[in-house]
Amino acid sequence: MKRDCSNIPYDCPIEATLGLIGGKWKALILDHLTGGALRFGALQKMMPKITPKMLTQQLRELETDGLIIRRVYPVVPPKVEYELTEFGQTVLPILNAMCAWGRIYLDTVRQREEKAAGYPCE
Repeated sequence: MKRDCSNIPYDCPIEATLGLIGGKWKALILDHLTGGALRFGALQKMMPKITPKMLTQQLRELETDGLIIRRVYPVVPPKVEYELTEFGQTVLPILNAMCAWGRIYLDTVRQREEKAAGYPCE
């Protein structure tokens, strides 16, 4: 029996990956959550350039996609924490690879700039 996959919005695995973790903020949010659950305010302090509205939107999308879980504690004042799901943890090797590649890129750019400015490269 053939399965109906018409509700899957992606045709390509790379497109799916970028759809889930691409953009300016999602990978950073996921990276910050690798150390454990965090509250909204803590995430916002770690990313001072993100607006509260954008952080809320990105957290909702990550939750809808099953990458994070939102836990609401029945206390006053309300306490809400965000944490990676088991599925969300499967993205960690991708984030680690992105970090390693980014480090290589930044080192390459620095060396190029130092060379152009006449400074010795270390």
